[in-house]
Amino acid sequence: MAAGVELGFAAAAAAGQAWRLRSAYFPSKVGGRPAWLGEAGLPGPAALRCGRCGQPCALLLQLYAPLPGRADAFHRSLFVFACRGAACYRPAGPRGPLRVFRNQLPRRNDTYPEEPPPREPPPGAAAAAAAPPRRLRSGAALCRVCGCLGPRACGRCRRAAYCGPEHQALDWRRGHRRACGQPGAADDVEDAVPDHNEFLFPEYEILIEPEEPESPADGSVDPNDEEAAADTLESPEKQEELTATSSASETLESLDEETLEAMAKHETEDDEIFQKFKERIAAEPEQIIRYCRGGEGPIWVSGENIPEEKDVPNCSCGAKRIFEFQIMPQLLNHLKVDSLGESIDWGTLVVYTCADNCNEGNQYTEEFIWKQDFSAVSL
Repeated sequence: MAAGVELGFAAAAAAGQAWRLRSAYFPSKVGGRPAWLGEAGLPGPAALRCGRCGQPCALLLQLYAPLPGRADAFHRSLFVFACRGAACYRPAGPRGPLRVFRNQLPRRNDTYPEEPPPREPPPGAAAAAAAPPRRLRSGAALCRVCGCLGPRACGRCRRAAYCGPEHQALDWRRGHRRACGQPGAADDVEDAVPDHNEFLFPEYEILIEPEEPESPADGSVDPNDEEAAADTLESPEKQEELTATSSASETLESLDEETLEAMAKHETEDDEIFQKFKERIAAEPEQIIRYCRGGEGPIWVSGENIPEEKDVPNCSCGAKRIFEFQIMPQLLNHLKVDSLGESIDWGTLVVYTCADNCNEGNQYTEEFIWKQDFSAVSL
């Protein structure tokens, strides 16, 4: 990650390129199973459960974000996990259905060579490199469904690993019961791990690019450009906005003056914040990540539910947490979570990490994430 704001975009992995999203290549990616960085101190099943419904969380995304000048963070990744239950996203604020963990390693470590990974896999190894990992190099088993630590083993074959009973039951229904215990299948049961299942979010590579300066600086239309102004007024979006405003004014006529004044003030502030949000992302509307550790803060989608300094707890080491990156609502378009009923939703997710970037034995450290929703005014 370079200085200034960096933008992340979701890109489908090219055919035969799934190996690029595995641990040895230090990927930034959406969905799929985690490409764990270090092998020590992985978050256990209890740490990866939703704070509201108690169900296991799936990897939402991971971001490779080393820190220049920090020898102990030559390799550094952030992992964000999210509950699959739509109802858990109703309340805004901290944590709830979301978890975020940080892990880092020095250049010289017991897991990866000091030299950068090759741009291409070794000849004939692409298929093996692309296969979902079954175990860590340390030998610790990973859940066949979610790819997190799997301390629970199938009672029949004793080889298939799971993070808990929910994923054991899911894998059993998906076909493990047909392979489990079959003659000759006991040694191969782990090799049948499917590359995807309905619990996982769709997998994409995250491509990182620097944000270009805005032009014009305020994103506004030149008032002297009458043609541009006319086009703006005549656009379908503007006409729809005018129609909605007319309809809303009829409803507001029945409210008392004090209520109207309060609503007007609130809506004006909210509109200004949301308008700034739209103007800032207009040049790159497909961005799913905005990264700027310790620099420019997040861009909010609403004046409601913006955390104050006291709302962001200090790290367990005692240091303050600072803004590192935010996840944009455009990511939802890639997750296939829309439904006729309730859906997973957010305005933006903001990740705060330890300002000192503490590192106790290369363990996975839990950090802080805040969910802000769109206000009714901005919808």
